[in-house]
Amino acid sequence: MGIVVAQAAGPGGFPEFVNALASGIALGAIYATLALGFVLIFKATQVVNFAHGAIAALGAYLVSYFATALNVPGRWVPGLPPTAQWFLSVVVAVAVTALIGIAIERVTIRPMIGEPLFSVAMITLGLDLVIRTVTNDFMNNQVRGLGDPFGSQVIEIGFFRIAQTQVVTIVVALLLMVYLAWFFRTRMGVAMRATAFDQEAAMAQGIDVGKVFAVAWAIGAGLAAIGGIFSSVFPRGAGVSPFTFAIAFRAFPAVVIGGLDSIVGAIVGGMLVGVAEVLAGTYLTQKFLGQGFAGIVPWLFMMLVLLIKPYGLFGTEEVRRV
Repeated sequence: MGIVVAQAAGPGGFPEFVNALASGIALGAIYATLALGFVLIFKATQVVNFAHGAIAALGAYLVSYFATALNVPGRWVPGLPPTAQWFLSVVVAVAVTALIGIAIERVTIRPMIGEPLFSVAMITLGLDLVIRTVTNDFMNNQVRGLGDPFGSQVIEIGFFRIAQTQVVTIVVALLLMVYLAWFFRTRMGVAMRATAFDQEAAMAQGIDVGKVFAVAWAIGAGLAAIGGIFSSVFPRGAGVSPFTFAIAFRAFPAVVIGGLDSIVGAIVGGMLVGVAEVLAGTYLTQKFLGQGFAGIVPWLFMMLVLLIKPYGLFGTEEVRRV
C-alpha cells in the first residue's frame, strides 16, 4: 500500500504534460517534506535516522485515530466545522509526533553522543522496527482511512485538472518552506546552524547543544508526520497501512540527490524526484516499459547524480587525508 501516482488526465500532448507536471509537483512536495525532516536531523546531529518512515506512519495513524475515534460532534470544539475539525486533528497529531521525537532523542540518541555513528544508526533502525510494530498492532494490521474531507474532489480549469488534495499538499509544503526559512534566522535557528557546523565550537560559545538536538528531532519528527499524512490522503492513496513507512525510502533518493546536509537540496531533490517519477509513469510505464518502472526512476536518477556529484547537488564536500 502507499501512494499510487496519479496519472495525468487529458487528451494528450501539452494538456497531458501540464497535468502530469502538476501531479509531479504535488508528489515532489511530499518527498520534499519528508526529505526536510531527514536532513534537519542529520544536519544538526549527524544521525542517519532510519526510523523516519516509522515516525511518518505513526503521525498518519494518529490523525486517523483523532479524526475518527475521537471525531464526535463537540468533542474537540463545539460547533467546529468538519473540515476545521480534521485540520485540528492534524495539528494535534503533528504535535504529539514532535513530542515523541523529543523523547526518542532524549532517551536513545543523546546518551550515544560521542559513540560511533554506525552504532547510533543501528539504534534508529531498531526504533524503526519497534515503532512500526506498535503502530501496526494499534491498527490491527489493517488499512485505515484518515477521515480527510477531500475525497476525490478535483479542480478543473479548462483542460487543467488537479485534485484538491494535491493543491493542499503543495500549499502546506510551501508554508513549511517559508517557516523553515524564517526559523533559521531566529536565535534557535542560528544555534542549530552553528551546531551543525561544529558541535564543540558551538558548546564553547555557550550554545545548549542538547536543546538544539531536541528541537531538531521535534521538527524532523513533525515534518515526517506531515509527509506521512499527505502520502496517506494523496490522490488514490489507500490511507495509512502497515506499509506507509516505505514512503520515507521512496523519498530517500531526494535526500541523496539534494545532499544529506542541505535544506535547499532537500526541497530541490524532492521536486526533481516527484516530477521524474510521475513523468516516467505517464510517458514510459504505459507506452514503453512495464508497470512499476516509475518506482525505480528516482533511484536511477540518484545513481546518475552520484556519479557526477558524489555529495549531491548541494551537499557539503568533505576533504579527508588518507
